[in-house]
Formats: sequence, C-alpha cells, structure tokens
Amino acid sequence: MIRRLLPLLLAFAANPAWAGIPAEQEDCLGCHSDPSQTFDLPSGEKLSLYVDQDAFAKSVHGEALRCTECHTDKTSDHATGELKFKTRRDVTRAYYEQCKGCHFANYTKTLDGVHYAVMAKGNDKAALCVDCHGAHDISRPGQPRTRISKMCSGCHAEEADVYAKSVHGRAAESSPDVPVCTDCHRAHDTTDPRDGQLAMRTPEICGRCHTDEKLMSKYGLSSKVVSTYLSDFHGMAATLQRKQKNAPDARLAAVCTDCHGVHDIQSSKDPSSTVMAANLQKTCAKCHQGASASFPKAWLSHYEPTPQKAPLVWGVQVFYKMLIPFMVGGLVLQIALHLWRVVVNR
Repeated sequence: MIRRLLPLLLAFAANPAWAGIPAEQEDCLGCHSDPSQTFDLPSGEKLSLYVDQDAFAKSVHGEALRCTECHTDKTSDHATGELKFKTRRDVTRAYYEQCKGCHFANYTKTLDGVHYAVMAKGNDKAALCVDCHGAHDISRPGQPRTRISKMCSGCHAEEADVYAKSVHGRAAESSPDVPVCTDCHRAHDTTDPRDGQLAMRTPEICGRCHTDEKLMSKYGLSSKVVSTYLSDFHGMAATLQRKQKNAPDARLAAVCTDCHGVHDIQSSKDPSSTVMAANLQKTCAKCHQGASASFPKAWLSHYEPTPQKAPLVWGVQVFYKMLIPFMVGGLVLQIALHLWRVVVNR
C-alpha cells in the first residue's frame, strides 16, 4: 500500500499547486502548464496559453471551478481547432461576458459605469473584469487594499502617481483606514469623473470617513468638517443646487475637492497644501477673482465659533439663540393674554 502511495506523494511534493486543484483540471493543466504554449492570432499577436499552476491553485476559483465553466466553448479535442478571435482584446471581451454567469449583480453594475460607456463607444482600452481582477490568478478583492490603487495605475498612471504623493497615498501602505480608488470612485459602477454630479456628491463621499468620530479621533482630526461646511454659505448653496431638479451644469459653490484637491490632497499643515493658511488666498481666488490677503479671514474654515475662535460670531450666535426664543415666547404670551382678556370682558 505504501509503495502505491509513494509515487503520488512525490508528485504532490514536486507540484504543490496541484494539491488545491480539482481532478477535472488536471487534464487541462497537463498541456497548459507549459510556458511555451502560444497561439498566433490574425493580428500578429501571440496569445499565451500558459496557466501558472501555483497562481491558479491559490486563486479564489482554483478549488471551486472547472476550466470549462468559464471556457464553455472548449471540448476535449479543442487542441486541433482554431480560435475565432482576431486580437488578444477580442479574447478579453469574450470572457468578460462569462463572468456574469456567477457575478450577475456586479456585472449589471458595470453597465452603469463609465468603463462600459466608453467601451460602448468603441474604445477597446476600457477596463473589463479581467483587466482589474485577473484571469487565472484572481484573489479576493482588496487583499491587500493597496493592490487596488496599483491595479488602477495600469490605465490611470498619472492620477496614481499624484495620489501616491498625497496624504492618503503616503499612508495607504501602513493604514487600512485610508481611502483607495474604489472608496471614492466605486468599483463596478464607476462614475465618470467629468460628471458634475460626482463633484456635488463629494461632501457625502468625504463624509463617509470624515464624520466618523472614532476614526477621526484616531488621527487627531475633527469629525465636524462636513457639518460645518453644510452650515456655511458654500455648503448651503451646494445643498440647494443639488436639490433642484433642473439645476444648472455650472456649480454655484465650492465643494471639498475645489479647495482640498482631488488626488493631490495634503495635510492642512503641509506647506504644499492648498488649504494651508499661506496658500488660502490663491485657493479662494480660483472662484473669487481679486481676493485680497485678508479675504480668507472672512471664512471660519471648518471651525465652530467659540470664545477663543471667532468670538464675535460666537457672541452673535448666543445672542440670537436667546433672543429668538424670547421674542417667540413673548409673542405667544401676548396672544394668550389678549385672548384671555377678550374672554373675561365678554
């Protein structure tokens, strides 16, 4: 018995990847584990037919799917057939459709995304499932999270380079709390960044992290930045515009990204930050032409008025908080006394 098992044990030791692959895959990998396997396409491109056994065994599909569940057009004698594809991109597009068999919900989301819209217009470079997730080496999404931004950099290299130098990008390697591309742009139903409605939603997007008291206290940041924004003239104007059904395309007020930046956000203490005190005049002047050096002082930033910070504004707020109830209460009392007098004198 031991003699019979020994060859099998030696085979597994020599090919550890096979241990995690269903028996149905062995026939396929018998040929496709050869790195020299290629196919010449009509476009002149070479299509690699190689499948890395180790990578496939460790993938999320390695122990779950048979090859033919994705390669539905392949039969046992397909080695003698011909591929119907002209280019490598044709291959990618064809198998993009296979993903919806299991991942229909996410596939449906892609139909509302900017990548699908661009592809529908004839752009072959638009990202498809395998461009982001891979093919035979698919791992669980976001493991590690930094992999997401690196993956997006394949097409969006310039934005990724800017992000890597930002306060978020520099901290991404060491902190799981930092937003990566999909936290803001979403994954499958990615919004067109040129869409004005995306900009109008930035307070909501930024607020997912920046209103979390527990998370912000961890980094010594205020969790009231969104509430203070919404209570000032910028936030009120932006909120009113967003509620309008036929709102103008041009935005009426600044949102988070207009002041802080998009991919290039820096700490407010960083000399290169657009919201650092020394740079505020230039930032304000993007909308308020001719803004003087004292112009930014009219804005409370994201501070709430206190006796120490903006004491005059704080005093006015306190005064009105006392005056308004007093006036309303006095008016109600006057009406009540008048009615009582009318009843008594009848």
